[in-house]
Amino acid sequence: MQAALRQEGFDGSHWDDGEDSTAGYDSRCACRFGDRDSREGQVALWGVWLQFLGCMALIGVAGVHLSRQGEVIAGLTGWSRGWIGLVLVATVTSLPELVTGLGAVRVAGSPDLAAGDALGSCVFNLLLVAGVDGLYRRGSLFVLASSSHVFSAAWSVGALALVGLTLLLSPQGRVPVLGHVSLTSLALLLLYLMAVRALYRIENRRAESPVAGPGPDRPALRRAVMVYLLAALIIVAAGLWLPVVGAALARQMGWTDSLVGTLLMALVTSVPEMAATWGALRVGAVDMALGNLLGSNLFDLLILGLDDLAYPVGPLYAALAPAQAYTALVAILMNAVVMGALVYRPARRLWGTVSPAGAMLVGLYLLNIWLQAAP
Repeated sequence: MQAALRQEGFDGSHWDDGEDSTAGYDSRCACRFGDRDSREGQVALWGVWLQFLGCMALIGVAGVHLSRQGEVIAGLTGWSRGWIGLVLVATVTSLPELVTGLGAVRVAGSPDLAAGDALGSCVFNLLLVAGVDGLYRRGSLFVLASSSHVFSAAWSVGALALVGLTLLLSPQGRVPVLGHVSLTSLALLLLYLMAVRALYRIENRRAESPVAGPGPDRPALRRAVMVYLLAALIIVAAGLWLPVVGAALARQMGWTDSLVGTLLMALVTSVPEMAATWGALRVGAVDMALGNLLGSNLFDLLILGLDDLAYPVGPLYAALAPAQAYTALVAILMNAVVMGALVYRPARRLWGTVSPAGAMLVGLYLLNIWLQAAP
């Protein structure tokens, strides 16, 4: 018994001053419980990160198959390669943003995660343009790409300007609403449909030869559709869970939902765009790669309007953090750089890496990170 008491730090001298010994025992217990809480917190944080990386892996693998099968299905229809990249592949690769945004507003109840994912994906896709510019060594991206991409970038600028203006005016209650939906969201839907129709007519005028496909092979088409649907189901499941994990990660790390949505979730949901773009570059399809990235931005802005429709509390834009407007403005600047490069056609590279336009895109993306992380 005495040995046990001595092991706990109680020798004979402590019995003479009971108050001091009790205080020492309480402090030791508090220290032990504090260490246990710290360890439990670290375990919980690692668990959240593992869930986040798991969602990223599922969306990435499924997104690759989704993109490939989307191209196979489109190839069997005889559509042009430019149209495949601009609309079909871009829509397919933006499916994670759609599911994640709807999950953020309906499941996680976090509008900033939804808006941060949509707008953050826009700036991340434009960062990927800089990556394509640096990785493609057969020539300058902005020299080889078709000038018709200026048109899709211009539509994105118009939609982003509308979103930025709405974010600035919503806190003042100066944006018209229809029920719980902002009229801006309806305008985004209209702009997307107008852009798709106009871009389709441009593709027809260019009169590209159709993509060579396997012909009307019904077993191949059936197999492609089945894989496509399975990959879409996996993305839906992971996309619904991702905003819940993102909200938990924001609480554990002490970050804002806007920062998590703009940086981390935008990175995860853009994995299919990265896979599809890399696949297009491997076969030398520069227009498909650039069309996929710029077309994804158009669809991401449509997703923002759909998130507003699904948000039951009220207009989505009124519930967003002011930092979301910074992302919209930076995305406008990045689109302007792409438009200028497609017109000017810079052929030289800085230190053999990227063109001056690509370097500007990287700088603007880093500026957006600084704006989001600033207190």
